[in-house]
Amino acid sequence: MTQKLKDKVAVITGGTTGIGFAAAKRFVDEGAKVILTGTNPKTLETARSELGGKADVIASDASKEQDVKALFKEVVDKHGAIDVLFLNAGIAKFAPWEQHTEDDFDRQFAINVKGPWLAIKHAIPVLADGASVIATTSVANKTGMAGASAYSATNGAPAAGSCRGHRAFTPWYSCKRSKPRSDRDTDLREDGHARRADARDGCGHAESDPAGALRQVRRGCERCPVFGER
Repeated sequence: MTQKLKDKVAVITGGTTGIGFAAAKRFVDEGAKVILTGTNPKTLETARSELGGKADVIASDASKEQDVKALFKEVVDKHGAIDVLFLNAGIAKFAPWEQHTEDDFDRQFAINVKGPWLAIKHAIPVLADGASVIATTSVANKTGMAGASAYSATNGAPAAGSCRGHRAFTPWYSCKRSKPRSDRDTDLREDGHARRADARDGCGHAESDPAGALRQVRRGCERCPVFGER
């Protein structure tokens, strides 16, 4: 491996299975100090066993603020600042609309929407300069899927938040979309990279303005200072 993430601190929520666990293994191979979370005791133990002590595996419920707050305190106490926050925790429950229960709806929104919101809330003060926040969503937020009324809605929220919500705490950011949705998206260049309207050419990377770039929250930025060229 290239060790692109050597000594970077990476937190991966929902990291004990699937995409999250695959990312955790790759991040470890690339030299990162990885902290991954989950709630299922069986998958937590499997992750610990397979990673063989190469990553910290922590039981944490993404929908509970007390758990999220404790998670970031533990990470900061041990590692200092966070370089990569990968928001991957999510659940899906499929059923015809009329058969979904209110509990199904509430739990999906708690994990898939409230979870990333809480994580970013508590991560902001401890993100390193030039840190990256990555959110996993689904094609379900753009395409019709049978039985996925609530799940589709929950995936639309992180997608919107990733490209809009960051403006609340940093003037520099990078966000990739295939193309602007309307002429009003003037902060998006033709290549899909977002930039501040009054910025010089470049999409808000630390190298574009070292003095002013505090933190960048991005999805899929191809010249990310953490990951380098992909």
